[in-house]
Amino acid sequence: MKYRISLFLLFVFLLNSCQNQDEKRLAENKKEAKKKELIFNNINKGWIFYDTPINTVSEENINSWNEWRQFLEELKGKPKKTIGAFQKKSSAIAQKAMALNNNIPEQFNQPQIKSRISILITKIKMMDLYIHLDRIPDEKVVFLIGDINKELVSLERQMDKIVEKNKIPLEEGESDLMKMIKDTARAIPNTPIDPNIPRVE
Repeated sequence: MKYRISLFLLFVFLLNSCQNQDEKRLAENKKEAKKKELIFNNINKGWIFYDTPINTVSEENINSWNEWRQFLEELKGKPKKTIGAFQKKSSAIAQKAMALNNNIPEQFNQPQIKSRISILITKIKMMDLYIHLDRIPDEKVVFLIGDINKELVSLERQMDKIVEKNKIPLEEGESDLMKMIKDTARAIPNTPIDPNIPRVE
């Protein structure tokens, strides 16, 4: 009889223990789901990119610079429903950003533009890295989106400056000077020194 009571008590204890573990697991799952929902909502709220050109120069580049057009197109359209959709979109944006180094129009193929493209790519790659972590730092992702927008504005303004500068007519002889600066070999002719010509001390 005592043996049966002991078995019964052991069974009740095990059953109770299993129920407690199930309740604990359920509570943890609910907590995790709530946390993921909060992360999703924060990223969803902050996912606003400047996908429209801010000046006519940037707008004109859409027609002439294919990579620029594709990049701005990729920035459009907010993912829906899942964090996985945001991760997929982030990777696509990063891929299009990397392509900005290709086929840069001649007038913009300058250090000022290249450095801004490089900074923009770095920020986008950081965002893509953060959004793919197991524990997504949503605040950092949203902060980087703001940074990316600032870099976009900086890049487009630099394009505009270059175009405006090119519109200013060159003064007489300035064109030759610019050519000489670009081609240093022509700037200083490599002529042998004539020993008969007196040197100026």
